[in-house]
Amino acid sequence: MATTEVNKTPEIVQPKPSTISNLFKNIWFLYALSVVGFLTLWDIAAVTKITGEFLPRPVEVLYQLVDMFLNPLAGKTLLTHLWFSLRRVLIAFVIAVAIGVPIGVFMGINKYFRAFFKPVFDLFKPMPPIAWISLAILWFGINETSKIFIIVIGAVVPCIINSFNGIRLVDESLYDAARMLGANKRQELIEVTFPASFPAIFAGIQISLSMAWTTVLAAELVGAREGMGFIIIMGMNTSKPAMIIGGMVVIALTAWLISVSVSYLERWICPWKVDLNNNQ
Repeated sequence: MATTEVNKTPEIVQPKPSTISNLFKNIWFLYALSVVGFLTLWDIAAVTKITGEFLPRPVEVLYQLVDMFLNPLAGKTLLTHLWFSLRRVLIAFVIAVAIGVPIGVFMGINKYFRAFFKPVFDLFKPMPPIAWISLAILWFGINETSKIFIIVIGAVVPCIINSFNGIRLVDESLYDAARMLGANKRQELIEVTFPASFPAIFAGIQISLSMAWTTVLAAELVGAREGMGFIIIMGMNTSKPAMIIGGMVVIALTAWLISVSVSYLERWICPWKVDLNNNQ
């Protein structure tokens, strides 16, 4: 009897994905690794005194923050100082957005308004907000108005620039498609121009928020007795670097939380915006 041999195809064993490889593809793990790595390098630099005597360890900054939270500084706790700075930033930020976005939009959609306003804006745009401190004191005195004015000067410029560029750089093919469907000028503006420019406008709002926090420190140099800028100046005057960095950390965390809130607002208003993190 003839025997028939059946050739069996050997099974290809797929290698199991490496656990470590998957770990480094996890966004949250990379976030945590970044923070831990930064704190470790910071602690090593402080212990080895690479930058001299005035770099505190992260744990010393934490102790200083707890101390400021429990014990008043200049009669106010850390949260009270934070509230004064936060209030100034939010008031100035709202004013800057209310002024800057409409100006930028009108510059983008109306050539006559652009011809009238843009030369003046280009003249004032390069001026640093700190340069306005002396005039702010002369005009408004040493009070909240002068501080908010300085913050508005710093925050309004990104709003105008991004709103203008957002309108001006809308893809022409979108207008062509709208015209082929019979859209008139008003419909083009509402259905094409504004939705397509919203992501750029929100980018300007985010930058304005960062500029507002940057400028609030300069604004609180104008005779302030409260606020995070006051804490940082106090740390410098008393040679307490932990107090200085503690104030910087509080500002960074607060600004980050507000920025995340603005990002969620952007996702709600602009659901069509492409999220690069979800496409990778």
